[in-house]
Amino acid sequence: MRVTIHPSVLKGVLKAPPSKSMTQRAIAAAILARGTSTISGASLCDDAVTAIAIAKALGAAVAINGDNITIIGNFSAVETALSAGESGLCMRMFAPIAALLDTPITIAGKGSLLHRPMHMIDDALSQLGASCKLVPNADSAIWQIKGPLTGGSAVINGHETSQALTGLLMALPLVSVDSEIRVKNLVSKGYVNMTIQLLRQFGVVIQQQSEELYKIRGRQRYAAKDYTVEGDWSGAAFLLVAAALSGEITVRNLLSNTKQPDSAVLKALTFAGAPVSLSEQEVSLSKPTNSLRAFNFDAGESPDLVPPLVALAAACKGTSTIYGISRLKIKESNRAKVLQQEFARIGVRIDLTDDTMKIYGDTLTVGEDPVHAHNDHRIAMALAVAACSANKPLTIEGAECVSKSYPDFFADLKKLSVGVTIEDNV
Repeated sequence: MRVTIHPSVLKGVLKAPPSKSMTQRAIAAAILARGTSTISGASLCDDAVTAIAIAKALGAAVAINGDNITIIGNFSAVETALSAGESGLCMRMFAPIAALLDTPITIAGKGSLLHRPMHMIDDALSQLGASCKLVPNADSAIWQIKGPLTGGSAVINGHETSQALTGLLMALPLVSVDSEIRVKNLVSKGYVNMTIQLLRQFGVVIQQQSEELYKIRGRQRYAAKDYTVEGDWSGAAFLLVAAALSGEITVRNLLSNTKQPDSAVLKALTFAGAPVSLSEQEVSLSKPTNSLRAFNFDAGESPDLVPPLVALAAACKGTSTIYGISRLKIKESNRAKVLQQEFARIGVRIDLTDDTMKIYGDTLTVGEDPVHAHNDHRIAMALAVAACSANKPLTIEGAECVSKSYPDFFADLKKLSVGVTIEDNV
């Protein structure tokens, strides 16, 4: 899909997209619960649909009505071959859950999952009575899971992702013994807090002794739950940046007391001089009367904010610096290099070191050639947001990838009076 974004003045009120991360976690919890759970306001993005397919394969009955998902838990190996699509969270979260079964299970990934790290899952499961081994295959990454998970003590390294820990925290309460997980160099701690909060709502308690030590009582039971998915700060960050660049909008369904680490986008916007108005469940933001100013931001705990913040920095006067970018190379694309490459096409210089990005902002100069999304949803959205304040229309190729996390992104931009031209099958 090729999308052309026209320079526009944004204005309006939108509801934030539902959190795909919380939707996926809620689906996993509902599979393990006895009884009927209803997940209201759920995301139906590609990654969430992948989690739904896994739920069915693991014995759950699933019904979808609009944005409500009803799940009757019946955890079993109805199918032994699961597909995680291109969802890193599905792969890393459902591997420990599948290891609860004494039936060998395979989980296949495609696309970017062929290159994203999974070794931390095998490291953890091998200490807890199970295993996760890569099966040689040219076209997909296939992992063989062999359980049952017995629990106990494990030491894992969390320097690449916290998603493996999320999977362990979801699976280990169901084994017959107490467990203890020590984590070295844990990143994205906010996502672990999101997991612990959700588990508590489904009746499972995790004892977090510190950021390095988690104690999990065995023989717990998940309780079926009516669960409402909160708005997604990761997706809403693009809308808020778009308002700072060119307009005035209000985004609803954003909880001010959220555990989501990407709510830190408000700090960057404030540093840049954008006027922010925050209430309990909505954020209003507008373009400042003066020029946006360069800012510094540490994205180590919220790496998904880097793409929208690059779009913000591109419009700021001066040089902005974003720290903590080393993990961007293991996202859907080598995200830092792709941002450098594609923003160069619209006149923005970005310098990279191992863990630091410098963005030289001012004005965007769109040339004749299109830019490319590189099958990375956050790259596509960052380029679209930047284009709202460009000198002329910008065409983005491969823009359909936004369906991974935010299928209604371009429709929402249209609601804000952004000129959006979509060409299918180009």
